[in-house]
Amino acid sequence: MNTTELQMSMDRRAFLKVSILASGALMVGVGCKGSFKASDGENGVWKPNLYVRIGTDGMITIVSKNPEAGQGVKTAFPMVVAECLGVDWKNVTVEQAALDDRYGRQAVGGSRGTPDGWDDLRIAGTGACYLLTAAAAREWGVPFEECTAEKGSIVHEPSGRSRRYESLLETAATLPLPDVSDLKLKSRPSEFELLGTFVPGVDNPKIVTGQSLFGCDTRLEGMLYAIYEKCPTFGGKVRKANVDQVGKLPGVTHAFVVEGGDNLTGLLPGVAIVARTWWEAHSARKQLRVDWDTSHSDSTADYERQAEALRQQAGETLRSDGDVGRALDAARKVVKASYYYPFVSHANMEPQNCTALYHESGQLELWAPTQNPRAGRQLIAETMDIPEDRIHVSLTRIGGGFGRRLRNDFMVEAAWIARETRQPVHLQWSREDDMRHDFYRPAAWHHFTAGMDTNGKMTAFDHHFVTFGRNGETVSGAGLSPDHYPAGLVPNFRLRQSLIETNVPTGPWRSPGHSAYCWAYQSFFDEVALAAERDQLEFRLDLLSKSYGKPPLDLKRTSATLALAAEKAGWGRRELGANRGMGMGFHFDHGGFVSHVAEVVADGQSITVEKVYSAADVGPIINLSGAKNQVEGAVIDALSTAQLEITFANGAAAQSNFSDYGLLRINQAPEIECHFIQSDNSPTGLGEPPFAAATPAISNAIFAATGTRIRELPFGRSGIFV
Repeated sequence: MNTTELQMSMDRRAFLKVSILASGALMVGVGCKGSFKASDGENGVWKPNLYVRIGTDGMITIVSKNPEAGQGVKTAFPMVVAECLGVDWKNVTVEQAALDDRYGRQAVGGSRGTPDGWDDLRIAGTGACYLLTAAAAREWGVPFEECTAEKGSIVHEPSGRSRRYESLLETAATLPLPDVSDLKLKSRPSEFELLGTFVPGVDNPKIVTGQSLFGCDTRLEGMLYAIYEKCPTFGGKVRKANVDQVGKLPGVTHAFVVEGGDNLTGLLPGVAIVARTWWEAHSARKQLRVDWDTSHSDSTADYERQAEALRQQAGETLRSDGDVGRALDAARKVVKASYYYPFVSHANMEPQNCTALYHESGQLELWAPTQNPRAGRQLIAETMDIPEDRIHVSLTRIGGGFGRRLRNDFMVEAAWIARETRQPVHLQWSREDDMRHDFYRPAAWHHFTAGMDTNGKMTAFDHHFVTFGRNGETVSGAGLSPDHYPAGLVPNFRLRQSLIETNVPTGPWRSPGHSAYCWAYQSFFDEVALAAERDQLEFRLDLLSKSYGKPPLDLKRTSATLALAAEKAGWGRRELGANRGMGMGFHFDHGGFVSHVAEVVADGQSITVEKVYSAADVGPIINLSGAKNQVEGAVIDALSTAQLEITFANGAAAQSNFSDYGLLRINQAPEIECHFIQSDNSPTGLGEPPFAAATPAISNAIFAATGTRIRELPFGRSGIFV
């Protein structure tokens, strides 16, 4: 969407609402036309979509509506308001909003936080600044245009006068509100003073001093602790359990069976144990004996057998451009390769948890580290037959989400247990619960064939994608768009798909799909470039130089990140030395364009990733600190995940803790050099785009250093270890 279209969209939907509080503070909200009226709220009092309060002491309070999962939105959102309001950052206080329908979308997922908040936050800050400027101009009797905002004051330079914001609040609240179309919203990096600078996270002091922020930190008076035992085989039901015996164990207050249902994302059958302390509940769990009724026995070995059989079949054609068969027959050289990646777990550092309090009045309160609180509230309402307006959700900080907490099974479990006990209950999953009852990123097999002409240009691309489905449809996270590159970048292209039925729960996993199949594509591109005797950078830039029909991504923005990463890495330099290598990869997803160049050194089959050079174009950077953290975290997460896998036997996950699913250690983390193209495009999120291209950049560098082409993940399948 260009600037004009964006402005027209805002004009149609957004408006300001301002009021003065009993404390004298000015409150500025942003609403949507058709959604709010001046008389909304109890007793005719309008309750705005609140973003900013300006106190009589000059302090600015900005409400962050979205959950904070480490992506930095709780700092970035207030920075946008502060930039447009013209205040000193040291005078800003940030509050976390609870779930409230007046805020619109309140979710962490799809790297949508910054794009979704960009307009309203700028409108709130700019609108408040406009009113304060107009108030000063009226009181001084001078033209509005002669007044400017500077660090919490309105200045009239011709007369040398200035007024602090707090002295203008009452007058500002009485002024007519401007149309949003009249507000001059900052949008370009050249206009920013605060945005694009390095600002530490607002929660950092509390995190490093161990203060309560996360869901697992929640404590209520009289609170009990609960565990919830579910069938190791996904979807299994309870035949019988020794709950009477368990209920008599020390500290245990309740032990009961929950019938549950068959919705893998909802309240599954299980056994709840509630005790005075978590340790007592955990100890009692060891004495629990459950006879489970299981319904399936999915296994990794059987998946692999099915995949090999499907490989020999044609599959369903999802897209066909040109004539792939004829083009391959006419090609000077044909390259074939197959790639595989496994199921993986989210492995959040904070396992799933939720605190719930059920009142005798029928009201339900929850404190939850959820990425999607509205969906959690809806799930509870539907499962427990409680009206949504009687469910209140407070948002705690999230100790790692990556898509796992878009599913709210842990919320409905806590709510159900709280209603049974009629006491405040904190449900805390163990690490084993978390890993064995995840919504995994699905595995897949990619079978590629590429044809090249006499100039080494790719003229044909055939792709047979073997993935997972249920009832004939791909499961969550297993789909691949027919429009994904290199569709549109080669004249002859075909994508075919075959499905393996699975009973394993899958779901969004950081950069869903992209985090996996980018590795397959970009690794194969390396093979094709080398087979064509072309430089890998030159081959990719050539591939991005022309489209056949609608391009699958912005070719110029993608090429710019690739060229920048290569430049910063010194691509092509000869002094790398023996057993060293460089590799690259590019990708576009969730609105962001990112390329990486990795440099590795090999000692036999032991690899050290020394440095990764990253280049990203996600529009203007809001907070340089948060942006660098996201890129660095994504690269480290990618390197870690490339060494991990979840396998299944008899319908259950085989891995259960960090002893058999070992995350990357700090001494294995590479140096990461981040570069950002500060474009005038609207900002996009940065939590997901840097992940996908990191894995192929590293594996391509490993090939350059060792001659070992990694076509299966984890790296250990190829005898490579970091």
